[in-house]
Amino acid sequence: MVWPLPELPMRWEALPCPLAAGWALIRLWELPKRADNGLSLGGFSAAAYQASDDRLWLVSDASRGYLLPVGPLAKALQTGGQLQVGPRLILRDQTGTPLPPSLDAEGLVLTDDHGVWIVSEGRRQAGHQARLQRFSLRNGRLQETMPLPPAWTALPGQGLAVNQGPESLTRSIDGGLLLAAESPLLQDRASNDRDDARLAHVDVDGVIQERGRLPLNFINEDPEDEDPEVTVGLTELLALDGPSALLALIRRHRPLQWTARLQLFSWPERKSQLALKPITGWNFTSGELPRENWEGLAWGPELADGRRTLVIVSDDNFSVIQRNFVGVLAPRRSPRCRSLLDD
Repeated sequence: MVWPLPELPMRWEALPCPLAAGWALIRLWELPKRADNGLSLGGFSAAAYQASDDRLWLVSDASRGYLLPVGPLAKALQTGGQLQVGPRLILRDQTGTPLPPSLDAEGLVLTDDHGVWIVSEGRRQAGHQARLQRFSLRNGRLQETMPLPPAWTALPGQGLAVNQGPESLTRSIDGGLLLAAESPLLQDRASNDRDDARLAHVDVDGVIQERGRLPLNFINEDPEDEDPEVTVGLTELLALDGPSALLALIRRHRPLQWTARLQLFSWPERKSQLALKPITGWNFTSGELPRENWEGLAWGPELADGRRTLVIVSDDNFSVIQRNFVGVLAPRRSPRCRSLLDD
């Protein structure tokens, strides 16, 4: 079972150099709350860029889940133009019936054969389980469903917590898929292992296994992090090559307030159940990005100087006081910086 997935960018084209240089926001678009036909738009929880059509695909966790094409992205970056919103592609079962509201789409990976993998989180109740599924980009129909690791299954005292993942999905270094919980599983919380989100890897043969953990609270930037109302969760992953690494979008939330940190982790070549090692990170909501509910990440178009852009998407939670943003960031580069390995 092989799925042709897009190639991953290399570190030298995708990361700041030096790493401390950070990221520059080069464009920010606010998407409309309604389409031209009057249908509501929002709840965008993940994104993926389709270079062949210069199109950004967004997935919505609306009660009737759908994919939304937005673009042309590279052209809009070059010309300073606006993004055009295409027609919604409703997600359907294998008979063509729209999926029930139990689908809560949170992660998105495109394949090169007009398909898309979507991961959705569960509610620990019958008919609303967490899922990893493949759909057709041609008609939105379900093509395949994969089981999650046994330890993630909702049973008494174990599994994914309510509305806590899987929250993220990315192409893995070896051509498979990598997904993650948003927060610790119930059995990890019971053992006081509260700071790690479990990862699972799907290889090209379709075999899924747990693969390490991602620490969430290894750094506290704000005294409010000790506030019991503050929740911390992993909202998105992006893999990159040369050498292998992971970018993780970690969100801190208290009522109507969000912060987002992008964290770089090393990715071990050998299989391991240990926590990933953090390399560095950047606070995304202390500068140019507005303090919104940032949930989606995607590798975007390449700039003229060879840098790879990073697309970030916000989820308005269908609220009148929140907004749907698409931002494009570029890694800053120092003229004297020649190698990311020096970092």
